[in-house]
Amino acid sequence: MVTAASELARNTLIYGGGGDAGFEALEEGSRRGLRIIFSDQGPGIENIALALQDGHTTGNGLGLGLGGARRLVNEFSIESQVGKGTRVMIERWK
Repeated sequence: MVTAASELARNTLIYGGGGDAGFEALEEGSRRGLRIIFSDQGPGIENIALALQDGHTTGNGLGLGLGGARRLVNEFSIESQVGKGTRVMIERWK
């Protein structure tokens, strides 16, 4: 979860121009987890499917950020509108 959150925070700063991160402790019976939501008002992602593919980058990185973050968590969702920003939610359960 730490690696996924770090990568998404980096994306929020570099590609989204800054933004917000919100944390929520989760509890379902005896299960415990954490939800983090990253949001920005940046340029948005034109093609989310392409952005999730390993090796795709619009910057100077390796293109492993979004796809890698998705693989490291139990729940992952992304919403983005070009010109309006991006919202990424991750959850990890113990």
